[in-house]
Amino acid sequence: MAKAPNGPLGALNGKLHNLVFYVLNGQPVVRTIGDPGKPSRNQLANRQAMSVTMEMVSRISEFTNVSFELEARGTVRNAHNLATSYIKKHALKGEYPNISVDYSKVILSNGNLPGANDLKIEKKKKGVLVSWDPSGQYNDTVMILLYHPLEKTATSVINACRRDAGSYFIDLYEQRVEEPIEAYICFKSANGKAISDSTYIGNLNGAVESPEEIRQKQNYVLVKQRFDVLETDYLQQMKDNRGNPVNSKAFRSLEREYEVLKNKLEHLPGKPG
Repeated sequence: MAKAPNGPLGALNGKLHNLVFYVLNGQPVVRTIGDPGKPSRNQLANRQAMSVTMEMVSRISEFTNVSFELEARGTVRNAHNLATSYIKKHALKGEYPNISVDYSKVILSNGNLPGANDLKIEKKKKGVLVSWDPSGQYNDTVMILLYHPLEKTATSVINACRRDAGSYFIDLYEQRVEEPIEAYICFKSANGKAISDSTYIGNLNGAVESPEEIRQKQNYVLVKQRFDVLETDYLQQMKDNRGNPVNSKAFRSLEREYEVLKNKLEHLPGKPG
């Protein structure tokens, strides 16, 4: 049973048939419950997009709770909502069922504080060195996020140093230094009242392959192995017959499969390099 404590025109609270009414951050909300039936392809795509988004958002909350705090202030939204919305809308690539994050388009803050130029990330023996042009408001606070997609975890440095330092070294254990790293930076004013847009610094150690990319490479290897066997047999028989096709059903079958696989390999995704 749903109740209307503020009168018939007020917000409902409770359950009514397959609807649940409640108040979230001061705003009335309604959602459905029960079995929604078989999902459509668009629904499946939306679910995967949300799953991929949340996989990253849940790991970077220590950073985004601070980087989106100013934008969320005074609204019904919170930092988690903003991080989810920006990544889902702007930083996904691919089609269902192969949706993944485009790390170069991830947004971690929005503001009017100036960013920085000459951003670099360098791999060192025991960590990474992030550097930037130190010109600008010298006492701005530097915030750095390193995302580790292979482990699906993050290294957040909320108060790295002041802008005028120009660089900051982040300690990482040896294995993590050698794994893929996606790096981001933003600047927050010393009084905490302004923040810059986040900037993607870049990638270290190459990108993590998606399940679809791995499947394509494995499939290419299998087809190439089969082709190599056929090619050896085909060319040997041609050589034995002085460069002329052998007049037999078995050879014609071999030649047909050889040509099909040769053409297939030219267009098959997953080819090395």
